Amino acid sequence: MSDKSHWTGDVAELLRVDHGFRLAEVDPAATPGYDGHKKAGEAELTAGAARMDELQERLYAASRSDATHASVLLVLQAMDSAGKGGIVRHVMGSVDPQGIALAAFKKPTPEELAHDFLWRIEKRTPEAGFIGVFDRSHYEDVLIGRVRELAPAEEIERRYGAIVDFEKRLTDAGTRIVKVMLHISHDEQRNRLMARLDRPDKHWKYNPGDVDERLRWPAYMDAYQVAFDRTSTTDAPWHVVPANHKWYARLAVQQLLIRALDDIDPQWPAATFDVETERARLAAS
Repeated sequence: MSDKSHWTGDVAELLRVDHGFRLAEVDPAATPGYDGHKKAGEAELTAGAARMDELQERLYAASRSDATHASVLLVLQAMDSAGKGGIVRHVMGSVDPQGIALAAFKKPTPEELAHDFLWRIEKRTPEAGFIGVFDRSHYEDVLIGRVRELAPAEEIERRYGAIVDFEKRLTDAGTRIVKVMLHISHDEQRNRLMARLDRPDKHWKYNPGDVDERLRWPAYMDAYQVAFDRTSTTDAPWHVVPANHKWYARLAVQQLLIRALDDIDPQWPAATFDVETERARLAAS
């Protein structure tokens, strides 16, 4: 296997949502910044797992000695079947689960609905040394909330500003936020949902309501565009990852996380004891 990387550019820059970004112009079948194919991508994903595992352990270790108060939060948003579960299994599954805090936000409970929409979110943000993963997130409240009119229009508008303020508080406290939209095409989603119907062992993953949401596809794409326009900031930018190719989406998200961890640059904490003394004591024991 060749050690050559097929990345031709900085994935964080290539996929970041900047001013003037248009979701409609993104090809879900593209592989921005990567000139290899599936086999090479899978090999690089395996190689990157070792790097990510080391960085995650360093982050955790540094936080235990108070050497850093940093953490990372991966926010995953997507239409159904876009591959969020695959990211959790194949990317996050490569590191020590003790350093991962996964939150999969479902339909709000009556108790959660009695509070502000961010109430349940703030309780699940990662503590220092952890990589937090939001499998769906506070953005549901301005995506499905907007499309299905689950809240008044003025409340939806308020939420964009509340999200920006919330994320600024997190980043100011030392959390690196990696926001990812996995972008698949309408046709690719149909194929993936159909594949679930073709396999009895996948029927449990099929939800008839997904077809209802497909009928609102243009409205969801518009809602994503508004969310990007209002909440992609310098401190917490959005990244849109073309996801028709699962291998590329996994590799790209892994690279985004490695980039965030490299920027934190956690170091192994220094020993709080005399190493040679302990070596002698241990040998004599």
